[in-house]
Amino acid sequence: MAGSNEVNLNESKRVVPLNTWVLISNFKVAYNILRRPDGTFNRDLAEFLDRKVQANTIPVDGVFSFDHVDRATGLLNRVYMLAPQNEAQRGIVDLEKPLSTTEIVPVIIFFHGGSFSHSSANSAIYDTFCRRLVNLCKAVVVSVNYRRSPEHRYPCAYDDGWAALKWVKSRTWLQSGKDSQVYVYLAGDSSGGNIVHHVAVRAAEAEVKVLGNILLHPMFGGQDRTESEKRLDGKYFVTVQDRDWYWRAFLPEGEDRDHPACNPFGPRGKSIEGLKFPKSLVVVAGLDLSQDWQLAYVEGLKRSGHDVKLLFLKQATVGFYFLPNNDHFYCLMEKIKTFVDPNC
Repeated sequence: MAGSNEVNLNESKRVVPLNTWVLISNFKVAYNILRRPDGTFNRDLAEFLDRKVQANTIPVDGVFSFDHVDRATGLLNRVYMLAPQNEAQRGIVDLEKPLSTTEIVPVIIFFHGGSFSHSSANSAIYDTFCRRLVNLCKAVVVSVNYRRSPEHRYPCAYDDGWAALKWVKSRTWLQSGKDSQVYVYLAGDSSGGNIVHHVAVRAAEAEVKVLGNILLHPMFGGQDRTESEKRLDGKYFVTVQDRDWYWRAFLPEGEDRDHPACNPFGPRGKSIEGLKFPKSLVVVAGLDLSQDWQLAYVEGLKRSGHDVKLLFLKQATVGFYFLPNNDHFYCLMEKIKTFVDPNC
């Protein structure tokens, strides 16, 4: 076993840029400490280890942010906006005025990853990523601090995502364009990508308009073991055993991985044929052991008659988008920019 681990370690080092390898390896070590065999989770230690950053009214990289806490639910959303050119107006949000009365400004609701258990809207890696999205897309980003498992199982994360969407849609200061609408996109990585799908389904059923979904190696699965799970198990940061733990922590007790939350197009999945489901951009890392489930998700959308674009990055691993040190990062950013561009 030790020899096998050493081979996997050396193989991942050859493929992944060194600083990305160090970053994700550190996460993996922490994650292994935090998960307990009995299905519980060391939340106090997780909060201590998670490097968090404050919202800032003084712009960082041309972007300022502020937190909003819903009094009724306690749900925190962190809002990121481009800083105005006039320094005297920085950090001031006029809640009576729309973003623009002429130009369309995308509003991206972002759900962080972490297999439903780790990270938060104010984790440093996601704070940085959201700022990059704002600068890249000239958008507003609303990062959702959804409740995490195992303390809060299915459907808590989906309920929080739905609450965030309704909150964003009701804000007049997030409207833009000549028709004064909120132009919403949903985005997320890993478990956040999973949340994107389920919130988008709920929105389509309620006839709440979402313009598009961006899913970065979304966390899907099923009872069967796929070829990619067997081939890539433990090779690039993630093991099947780890992934099974997170599903047991998130799904209702006693449920298996064919639950629709995990396997939306599986034997118990809900049909979305005929729904006004948004267009989707699904990003699959070729060295992610869950890729077969992600590709099955793409095929499920196609069979249901929905518009989906696949970006398959053959030599990418999970978390490749955290640091701008690889070609995959820039390819992804360009695809996202085009996807939310109102002129494309």
